[in-house]
Amino acid sequence: MTRLARVTKWTASDIPAQDGRTFIVTGANSGLGAVTARELARAGASVVLACRNTDKADEVARSIGSNASVAKLDLADLASVRAFAESVDRADVLVNNAGVMAVPQRKTADGFEMQFGTNHLGHFALTGLLLPKIADRVVTLSSGAHAAGKIDLDDPNWEHRRYQRWSAYGQSKLANLLFMRELQRRLEASGSTVTSTAAHPGYAATNLQSHTESWYDPLMMLGNKVLGQSAEMGALPTLFAATSPDAVAGEFYGPGGFGGMRGYPTTSKSTSASKDETVARGLWELSEKLTGVTFAFG
Repeated sequence: MTRLARVTKWTASDIPAQDGRTFIVTGANSGLGAVTARELARAGASVVLACRNTDKADEVARSIGSNASVAKLDLADLASVRAFAESVDRADVLVNNAGVMAVPQRKTADGFEMQFGTNHLGHFALTGLLLPKIADRVVTLSSGAHAAGKIDLDDPNWEHRRYQRWSAYGQSKLANLLFMRELQRRLEASGSTVTSTAAHPGYAATNLQSHTESWYDPLMMLGNKVLGQSAEMGALPTLFAATSPDAVAGEFYGPGGFGGMRGYPTTSKSTSASKDETVARGLWELSEKLTGVTFAFG
């Protein structure tokens, strides 16, 4: 049992002072990312909003104040990932927050299936390029949908099987957890003091549910009203993982109530597939091959 399991009702007011620390939050132009950036800045951190839509990010940054800045980052384009990484001098924490969900079949600029390419490969490449500049933590967002995912190392980009948007989303979210844990194992083996954790928001009412371009959109927007918790609550597991001295390396955090969909942050269960070290190593090697990014440890 971790210390978090004995903590109740951890909120953003429990974030330790973050003065002098720099956080990079991907996809911080709306939803969970915007809340995460706002609360980190409120605690004194300097926050870089790394976003594809910089116009929306500028609006969020203005609402936050002088502690926030905006930088262009399109995770669906490895050239953009490299350009952003080259612009960074250092950071204490990287929050891999951005993502797409259940979108129609399409490809990234580099020819990857959009969800696998954005949610996993984009963040894999970003983390690898930034790792020598990160002083403290890497937090990667996953989802309860990882339980429906299966990693197909032979066809991760859905080129040889019928595309299924939700299965593709599940694969990308499972990949996030496998990556998080494999990263932590490699950090430990190298003697690094940087740690890797993951978080999920439960069922948080954000605009992520309105971009599937299908009949799922109105259904999920109804779910937002009936089942969803606020983005402020949904961001708490990420904020805990990113800032709390009680956050444990290699752990997965999420809401503690109503089947993991609502509530205050606690340690979260994940499937045995998310802990498969053989598949994690295979995914790592495949991700290096596809992105051309290798990690420098130690």
